[in-house]
Amino acid sequence: MKLNLPKIEMNAPVTVGFTVLSLIVLVFGYATLGTSTQSIFVCYHTSWTDPMQYVRLITHIFGHKDITHFVNNFTLIILLGPILEEKYGSKELALMILCTAFFSGLVNVLFTSTGVLGASGIVFLFIILCSCTSVSSGKIPLTMLLVVLIYIGQEVLTGLTVEDNVSQLGHITGGVCGIVFGLLQSRSKA
Repeated sequence: MKLNLPKIEMNAPVTVGFTVLSLIVLVFGYATLGTSTQSIFVCYHTSWTDPMQYVRLITHIFGHKDITHFVNNFTLIILLGPILEEKYGSKELALMILCTAFFSGLVNVLFTSTGVLGASGIVFLFIILCSCTSVSSGKIPLTMLLVVLIYIGQEVLTGLTVEDNVSQLGHITGGVCGIVFGLLQSRSKA
C-alpha cells in the first residue's frame, strides 16, 4: 500500500528566509562568542563616516542575544508572517520589514545611547499589520484600535516606568510603522 504524504509548500518565502537567516546569524554569533553579533548585528551610534553605521541600521533585526530572544521573536513572526505575505505579497512585506528596520535603527541611534538588536520591532510591525488587514473604505476596525492601544500603550508605559534591556522605542517604532503601512496599504487597495 502506497502512502500519499502531503507535499511541503513554500507559502511564505520572506518569513522563512528571514527566520533562517536570523538563525544562521545566531549560530554564527555563538560560534564567534558574540563578536560577529556585536560588530555586525547591534545597532549603536558610532560615526556617520563609519560605513558600518549604515549597515547596522538594517542588520540589527537579524541579530539576537540568545536562543530565547530568537524564539520569542520568531514564534510570532512565523505565526503572523504567512498571513501578511498572503494579504500584502512577499515583495511588499519585505519592503515593510526593511523600512521598519531602517527607521527603528535610526530612531535608536538618534535618541538613545544604547545598542539595539533583534526582530522585536518587526514583531510589533506584524502585530499591528495583522490588525489592519480589515481596514477598508474609510473604516477602522475597533479591534485594530484596541491592539494599538494595548501594545503601543504598554510599551510607552513600560518605557517610562521600567529600566531594563528591552528597546521599547524599537517596539513603538515597529508599531508606528505597522500603522502607517497598514493604512497606506488599505488606501492603495481601495
